[in-house]
Parts: sequence; C-alpha cells; structure tokens
Amino acid sequence: QVQLEESGGGWVQAGGSLRLSCAASESTFMYYPMGWFRQAPGKERDFVAYISTSGDTANYADSVKGRFTISRVNAMNTLYLQINSLKPEDTGAYYCAAKVSVGNYDRENLYDYWGRGTQVTVSS
Repeated sequence: QVQLEESGGGWVQAGGSLRLSCAASESTFMYYPMGWFRQAPGKERDFVAYISTSGDTANYADSVKGRFTISRVNAMNTLYLQINSLKPEDTGAYYCAAKVSVGNYDRENLYDYWGRGTQVTVSS
C-alpha cells in the first residue's frame, strides 16, 4: 500500500505562486495515475488535476486551467502541482491521491490512497 505525503503549502498573497509536492513511499508510484484534490473550508473535496502514469496526459478542473500544472517524476516517486496566479478562492487543503479503480479521473471515490493534505491560504 503506497503512502503519500504532501508538502509545499503555505500562506501567499493573491497573484502569487506555490509548488506542492507529494512524495510516495515506494516505487509502485509509477503504476498509479495520480490526482490532486482540494477542500475549501466548509465545503466538499473537489477535483483539481489528474495525470496519467507516464505523465503524457493531464486534465484539470475548469477553475484552474491555465494556472495550475500537474507533473510527476517517477524516478523520484514524486508528484507536483505548480500553482500560479493564486486567487483567494484557491484557499483550502490540497490532497494528492493514487487512482486504483477504473473510471473517470475526477471521481474522488476511484482514488484509494490519499495523503493527509497540505494547507494553502491565499489572501486578497
């Protein structure tokens, strides 16, 4: 069972940037499609971005297209999320997750392994 740990969150002013990282505990990481989700205070957790095992395919929520970039380095067992042009509505806990089940990449229930999250706070 792969374990995931996010890092890189913090407090940033609107318009700023952050790079989130997600470190996997083992090399089986390369076999999992991966996703990023976020949960704003008082709201449900939402899909943010998805990347295939090879990194050749990436998909994004409409709200982050053009500002967020998901990437991975399988040799380092690490997933990234580059976040640019941050907005206050991007505030929330960001989670990385490994997708095991077949199905739509934006469905939270198809991801079986989750990190504990890293907090991103954007001030206006």
